[in-house]
Amino acid sequence: MTRLALLERLKAAQQTPRHQGRDITTISAILSNQALARHVEVCEQAAGITAAQDEPARKAN
Repeated sequence: MTRLALLERLKAAQQTPRHQGRDITTISAILSNQALARHVEVCEQAAGITAAQDEPARKAN
């Protein structure tokens, strides 16, 4: 998944009631793509958002 797509998912998670009033996006500036993907997954899980079905989750080596 591209960095842009991950950032779009993170912005969508930011709009959920669980994350309103919190900044979950600023950290993305220093995260690698792999770390950003994990951050997005954690934020989506906390917000109750299901992962995109067209992008299978990748396992770390």
